[in-house]
Amino acid sequence: MIRPAAVMAGYVAGAFALFWRLWADVDRRYLVDGGSDQNQWEWFFAVTARSVARQDDLLFTTLQNHPDGVNLMANTVMLGLSVPLTPVTLTFGAPVTWALVLTFGLAGTAAGWYRFVRRHLNGSRTAAGVAGGFCAFAPPMVSHANAHPNFVVLFVIPFIVGRLVRLARDRRTLRDGAVLGLLGAYQIYIGEEPLLLTAIGVGVFAVAYAVLRPRVAYAVAGRLAGGLGIAVLVFAPLVAYPLHHQFFGRQSYDGLIHGPWGNDLLQLTAFARQSLAGHIAEPGPLAASPTEQNAFFGLPLVVLVAMLLVWLRRLVVVQALAVVIAAAVLLSLGPEIMLNGRPTGWSGPWLWASRLPLLESVVESRLTMICVPAIGLLLALGADRAGSLTAALPPASRRWAGAACCAVLAEALLPISPKPLAAEDRPETPRFITEGTWRRYVGEGRTLVPVPPPNGGESTALRWQVQAGFGFNLPEGYFVGPYGPEREGVYGAPPRPTSILLRRARDHNDVPAVGKTQRAELQADLAYWRADAVVLGPHRRQDVLYETLVLLLGPGRFEDGAWVWDVRPLTRETAR
Repeated sequence: MIRPAAVMAGYVAGAFALFWRLWADVDRRYLVDGGSDQNQWEWFFAVTARSVARQDDLLFTTLQNHPDGVNLMANTVMLGLSVPLTPVTLTFGAPVTWALVLTFGLAGTAAGWYRFVRRHLNGSRTAAGVAGGFCAFAPPMVSHANAHPNFVVLFVIPFIVGRLVRLARDRRTLRDGAVLGLLGAYQIYIGEEPLLLTAIGVGVFAVAYAVLRPRVAYAVAGRLAGGLGIAVLVFAPLVAYPLHHQFFGRQSYDGLIHGPWGNDLLQLTAFARQSLAGHIAEPGPLAASPTEQNAFFGLPLVVLVAMLLVWLRRLVVVQALAVVIAAAVLLSLGPEIMLNGRPTGWSGPWLWASRLPLLESVVESRLTMICVPAIGLLLALGADRAGSLTAALPPASRRWAGAACCAVLAEALLPISPKPLAAEDRPETPRFITEGTWRRYVGEGRTLVPVPPPNGGESTALRWQVQAGFGFNLPEGYFVGPYGPEREGVYGAPPRPTSILLRRARDHNDVPAVGKTQRAELQADLAYWRADAVVLGPHRRQDVLYETLVLLLGPGRFEDGAWVWDVRPLTRETAR
């Protein structure tokens, strides 16, 4: 019999194996499939640690997007982890915190679902081990492990679901309701969107179960209502101020702008690029972002799930899980169902669901993440049923039946088992930043302008700022903030004219026309940003950017690996 400690050690080993390329040199290595996100997350961990150490505001900062600032609560700063891990961040650096959160968050998620199956489904250790491993290492989870720790650190979710089960079964309404409120509040400070997806999944399960077993639902409705009421009373005071700041405070926003991003029907049976059976997709209908491969369960697993639903159909919990899986899949298809990259002309239920409050900000393809724990629980129920049937066979047949069950499970799960995530060395930070040369140019509370200013497509300057100990402010940046009179959420700040000009030069690899208008806009932008210096570090388009800056500001000074323009005289003149 496998001991629980060995299972937990296996989960941790699996998580380290997934991230071993990152751990090979944690300070220099970068998860390349995550785009700019690792820089952003390390910045979140570092700025939180700085705020704790200096007793600054944890919910707002002007270090990015100076002088307008960033509403941190309206971004995914994960205060529930970044605050307690402050000593780690201050001692070892934000890259270590990033790697620890990803690795032990994934292992903790597996452990949480293992405990749930053992305690609330009375599952065997084998069944719980399979369910926990699937819930943590399923393709959607591994995809988000490239860039989104808020979708990886889900160890609180099984405790929330487990407490709801206890409320339905036990009569300790006060205690279980209070614990549920505490768990929900803590999850708010780890990841709000996973909590919303959990609420959708649990809600669908509850409705399906009530329809299937109305008498049982009626019998437990009072306890659940009372427990949920107590949970709200505990939950509300713990999150009221931060949530008010998030939705109504400075630099808050209303909804998040993103295009239709539903799953293609074929993605449900395809293999993710991070899976053993997957590959890097060519441009086409299945070439989803490496961080948003939210379906990709593979045909063998889809077939096995269908077989389990038929085999275990007499169990009410399985019937309710089937409804949850079906609802999540249908919602994830987006406003119009696509097949192999082509519109079918059929509207999906998301067309109407997306108009509901909060759901307008959800990336609809992520709804299939609700399927992950549902499938994990289904696998556990199937493993236990198979184990019971096998144990009842004569000894001579038991071994062959057990081997057959293992073979079926391996055929479904082995192709979607994850490969180690891709990681490469980061670009070297110029000595101008690491050796503190910037201090000769940038005064306290003033801004250093990287070229081009940081945004979601290019966030290296966020690492510069962290390495400089947050000694200077940055213009614009990579975060979610408001745009336009409707305060719709966008990634980054509304770009100013100089930012647009510099990014156009970078993207087109061509020096743009520069005249009096562009120089006047530059002067206004520098004054708005309260800039003291403009800095061009090593860049793939350095020559074009340098020539553009020469037209705007004149020749720069090359110092400690970077071109620098001292713009203090220019901004002081504007201020006068």
